[in-house]
Amino acid sequence: MAEAERIIGTPDIPDVARTGQERPERERPDDATPGERSDSEAAPAPSDGSGADEQQAPSRGKRRIAVLFAVAAFAYALDLTSKLIVVAKLEHHDAIEVFGEWLRFDAIRNPGAAFGFGQAFTIIFTLIAVAVIVVIARLARKLYSLPWAIALGLLLGGALGNLTDRIFRSPGVFEGAVVDFIAPKHFAVFNLADSAIVCGGILIVLLSFKGLDPDGTVHKD
Repeated sequence: MAEAERIIGTPDIPDVARTGQERPERERPDDATPGERSDSEAAPAPSDGSGADEQQAPSRGKRRIAVLFAVAAFAYALDLTSKLIVVAKLEHHDAIEVFGEWLRFDAIRNPGAAFGFGQAFTIIFTLIAVAVIVVIARLARKLYSLPWAIALGLLLGGALGNLTDRIFRSPGVFEGAVVDFIAPKHFAVFNLADSAIVCGGILIVLLSFKGLDPDGTVHKD
């Protein structure tokens, strides 16, 4: 019998029979819910921090814009209030000496630019003020620097202050004379809007000299 089996040969046995079991298929465990994932699938991709920076950038830009308009509103309100008081209490009256002859409050109407220059070009200076406001509004979209926000806020508030006089005061729209009242000795008479414009301009020059751009980057020539 054994010799007969040797001659006939042992029939081929499938791989399943040889190994004794089937190769298990990769399936989700029976107790796993459809929403569950394996540890390898659920592990988040590593982050290099760039995503957080991209999320913080718009927020930081909005804060800088808020600072710009807050400074502009403060400068504008201070200038407008001072002019209303000067017109009501000081115009057509004697000058008030603050520090003797060195500093006086003396109300005048100025049809020219800051500090009384260019009195024959009232409309031109009005258009320049409008252009400055438009440029600042466009620049605010890329503003990420706090010092630049303060500087542009001072410029914007001062330009709006004097532009209000140009539009609403006599002799006419866009030809109105600006109210000036701060009169240092041996110097031109000016107002708080002029002071805000000058301070903002000086700050911009200093920031440019240091290489700081409105978007917060620093460059070196």
